[in-house]
Amino acid sequence: MDADKAEFLKEFGSEYGYPNGPKSIDEIRATEFNRLDQKGIVYLDHAGATLYSELQMEAIFKDFSSNIYANPHSQSDSSSATSDIIREVRQQVLDYCNASAKEYKCIFTSGATAALKLVGEAFPWSSESCFMYTMENHNSVLGIREYALSKGAAAFAVDVEDIVNGGGVSGGQEARVKLSPHAIQRRNEEILEEEPNRNAYNLFAFPSECNFSGLRFSLDLANLIKENSERILEGSPFCKGRWIVLVDAAKGCSTCPPDLSKYAVDFVAISFYKLFGYPTGLGALVVQNDAARLMTKTYFSGGTVAASFADIDFVRRREGIEELFEDGTISFLSIASIRHGFKIINSLTPSMMSRHTAALTIYVKKMLLGLRHENEANVCIIYESHTSKLVCHESGSIVSFNLKRPDGSWFGYSEVEKLASLSGIQLRTGCFCNPGACAKYLGLSHMDLLSNLEGGHVCWDDNDIIQGKPTGAVRVSFGYMSTYEDAKKFIDFITSSFVSMPNKSENRNTLRTKSILLSNEGHERNAGYYLKSITVYPIKSCTGFSVESWPLSSAGLQHDREWLLKSVTGEILTQKKVPDMCSVSTYIDLNKGIMFVESPRCRAKLEINLKTDSYPGGMEEIELRAQRYEVQYYENDVDLWFSHAVGLPCSLLRCSSSQNYSSLNKDRSRNLCRDVECTLNFANEAQFLLISEESVSDLNNRLSLNAQKGTHGTSVQINPMRFRPNLVVYGGEPYAEDGWLNIKIGNTNFMSLGGCNRCQMINLVHQAGLVQRSNEPLATLASYRRVKGKILFGILLRYEIQDKLGMQTGSWLRVGEEIHPNSE
Repeated sequence: MDADKAEFLKEFGSEYGYPNGPKSIDEIRATEFNRLDQKGIVYLDHAGATLYSELQMEAIFKDFSSNIYANPHSQSDSSSATSDIIREVRQQVLDYCNASAKEYKCIFTSGATAALKLVGEAFPWSSESCFMYTMENHNSVLGIREYALSKGAAAFAVDVEDIVNGGGVSGGQEARVKLSPHAIQRRNEEILEEEPNRNAYNLFAFPSECNFSGLRFSLDLANLIKENSERILEGSPFCKGRWIVLVDAAKGCSTCPPDLSKYAVDFVAISFYKLFGYPTGLGALVVQNDAARLMTKTYFSGGTVAASFADIDFVRRREGIEELFEDGTISFLSIASIRHGFKIINSLTPSMMSRHTAALTIYVKKMLLGLRHENEANVCIIYESHTSKLVCHESGSIVSFNLKRPDGSWFGYSEVEKLASLSGIQLRTGCFCNPGACAKYLGLSHMDLLSNLEGGHVCWDDNDIIQGKPTGAVRVSFGYMSTYEDAKKFIDFITSSFVSMPNKSENRNTLRTKSILLSNEGHERNAGYYLKSITVYPIKSCTGFSVESWPLSSAGLQHDREWLLKSVTGEILTQKKVPDMCSVSTYIDLNKGIMFVESPRCRAKLEINLKTDSYPGGMEEIELRAQRYEVQYYENDVDLWFSHAVGLPCSLLRCSSSQNYSSLNKDRSRNLCRDVECTLNFANEAQFLLISEESVSDLNNRLSLNAQKGTHGTSVQINPMRFRPNLVVYGGEPYAEDGWLNIKIGNTNFMSLGGCNRCQMINLVHQAGLVQRSNEPLATLASYRRVKGKILFGILLRYEIQDKLGMQTGSWLRVGEEIHPNSE
């Protein structure tokens, strides 16, 4: 055991690893999660979905292989046995929440979101009602607001500022809570002149654990709001209403299930895949009987009615709470599999799991807060509440944070996620569908949020820093099977990738400008740069072809990325999502005016006439990366050929003309198209990508060295074509191209637009018709070619057209031409 782990166990050994459990954490990992170590994966997104146990899945398979489960709405012996299993599982869910079957019922839903939606749509809203919710709530809870507002009810968010609790309401001692309300929202223009009726029903919602910060709300809130609403909401027109309490336990239930014998909670939403990984698509609403009787239901379905007539308006609904709200045939196989998940949870117990994950969480927070750059500046800002009396005694299992550079600027969360993925670490970034907590902890005002939205930022995108502020955060979260080694690898990754230390500078690339080079024989030769190869890629993301010479057009190499494939849903297809595109090869015969396309999946070679009127499939406009394109469609036989070639329905589109519209909406073009001043076909950022053979050679040397050190796995050697360049040059020193402002090839001038930001696509390896994914060469490039969140390799160029009218000048590029760079 190394010294670091010994120190960790000295502090956390009594809590970490299930010292009093049936298995130690090392035994659990070896027997139930061996796939993690086999694949070298550090999984830290348990707040998104925890992992299923291999033994759990084996037990489910054995169960399903040896038993017969049938539709519980039938009357057969198998159906009756299935109904018995469902009743057993309902009781397991209630037992997990320490809920009496006399007071609570378990309604199965398609997930926690469906459970929350059910509350919203069935709640007895009126114009005198209100929906109150804490700022720290998932979007699935905020969505209930739509039901409330549409029925004329009010809605408002609150911040829970403090709780002073000397034992809680249940203990009979005084408890105080301070709620700070935000603005009241209404859609009905009529304002109540009198206070709402005391009998009006109001709904208060809060999470048992915030999925952004890990803050655990005390369930005393439920008792306090139900028993002391007039005092807590003093001055509010809703202080005298009848309060119903909803707890979103989708995250918190995994380690701290609500004790419904102590707290007056009316609704609890549960997600089973966040409890034990499988099954997905199944959740539950645990509902108190009196609250269930308040719920109204409009729709009826198979299983929810005692009788209905087809030709007149008559229906008699079932009286059982579960039967009334479970539409159609419930997911009985998924429900049957829940038992095997509960066996694991119950054997370890939630309290032991909570202590185990808390130990890892506290350790990671401590280590992150201790990180310093070489100038002693803090590296990490952690988002957590310091109102400690709001939380349970144990810490949650979430750490959300952002990282800072030595100068105080932020590392973007997308950069962290990209590098983590290359290191085999799975985590999550963004706002985690919790906009209130995100805005609260990041200090984002309404104006900031609206400005970000107008700037093109939406959920799940990569716009992580706007106007110098983070738009989201990095989140790591632990599960019952997480280990110290997982946490340590994560801390080591953060330290090596984001902490500035004096000895790191030796690995950084610096530009060199020597004028004398050595040949392979060791003799001096004259410095110079020459064009080694030219490659044209007619169809975006498909294989290109090399030529000795090729004409230029106003959009770059003639016909380069002039076509693309679009799915039936409108998505532009690329190799990152459709790797089979790499097997589609192209070649253009300029003399014949034909593009030839081949695929191993298609027997016939496809011939496409380059004349624009040869396939009159129609025209339309599309938008791609801050460009608006007028495109030409082809007829069905062409689309069918490509659909077969790539394995999914798609259409071939040809660029007829393009127009950059960043001048109309400059913010939307941020981080999209690099070259906003020239004509582009379907290229991502610029007309040309140039790669230096010497730079590739240096990269290969580093890959070999890393393999020898055991840093990044086995040795790989990269061909320049892995980067899909248009131009490959040789001569000079590695990375000299970084400093080029413009270059001249033959008699043609080009302007440099800077380095090309590389993505996971360069990690795709095509061998023998198969596509394999690895972490290289991007992982090695990230170690020394990272600048402001971008991993740069190669440079982007723009063709400098001499004709002021933008017409083709008749210029050609030829292999072997000398290149004259200008770095001044």
